[in-house]
Amino acid sequence: MAREMQANSAGARSLRRLVERFKDKRILVVGDLMLDQYVRGSVSRISPEAPVPVVRVTQESFIPGGAGNVADNLAALGAKVGVVGVIGDDEAGRQLADDLRARRVSVDGVITDRWRVTSQKCRIVAERQQVVRFDRETVGALSEETSRHLLKRLESAMESAQAVILSDYGKGVVDPRLLGAAIRLAKRRRVPITVDPKIEHFRRYRGVTCLTPNLHEAWSGMRRAPKGGLPELEALGRDILKALRSESLLITRGPDGMSLFQSKGRVTHIPTRAREVFDVTGAGDTVISVLTLALAAGASILQAAQISNHAAGIVVAKLGTATTSPAELLEAIK
Repeated sequence: MAREMQANSAGARSLRRLVERFKDKRILVVGDLMLDQYVRGSVSRISPEAPVPVVRVTQESFIPGGAGNVADNLAALGAKVGVVGVIGDDEAGRQLADDLRARRVSVDGVITDRWRVTSQKCRIVAERQQVVRFDRETVGALSEETSRHLLKRLESAMESAQAVILSDYGKGVVDPRLLGAAIRLAKRRRVPITVDPKIEHFRRYRGVTCLTPNLHEAWSGMRRAPKGGLPELEALGRDILKALRSESLLITRGPDGMSLFQSKGRVTHIPTRAREVFDVTGAGDTVISVLTLALAAGASILQAAQISNHAAGIVVAKLGTATTSPAELLEAIK
């Protein structure tokens, strides 16, 4: 049974009341922390050394990325946020920790591992166009010592969490051991646990409250070639729910909106709220942040998906990794 979501004033009032409950909800983010660097400038000539543009730098900025961006999104909406993750003993790690603290995000659950490099993405942007990106990172399993300490931080942080987000970028933090512990602890405390999945780890996420892959991740996670058409999409979604035994599934579909799959075969297609799209960087982080925060505020999974859809429409109209505020979200929900 599938249906297309239609907006109405009564529904909008309910969604606005839920957004007003976001403040001070306690959300725990577990996953791969990164530092995003943006170098912005203008281009007026091609290099004589190689056929590449010469970017005249006018601005440079650093913001939390990966699981850090999820935490930033939550903090911008008034939540009390803690993070569990790993950084390196380097300048990027120290800056990332300082930036999170400045956003009122607790880093008590963050481990410093001197054998790893803090994940850092540097984007060169000229005239709103990304020219190139280069990464610094350590990808691979955590050491036994770091893993053991991280599990202890997780157990401590879970004691006060009203919802948990697993932000898996495949750098090594969200391994089967940590994942299993997080799901087990969340179920014991009866709090929602959601996951922004990594394709390679897709079948590890059994039993979560909600999975939020994009369309490419949904097809690839099930090792299937993409097919067009709503019947094929609905069959895919139901198969994912069955395979992972999750309570729900939200597939984001870019300009086509979102599709929410629930138990007993219920499917809801939610049209996009985006009016202009400048940059989709970090939009998935916004979706899972707002979805989970709404669940912690008492929303149904359908209401949470609707609110996250509004939030995604706001951030894709901004350049670079972005967040939204309660005021913007309330204005968008009419």
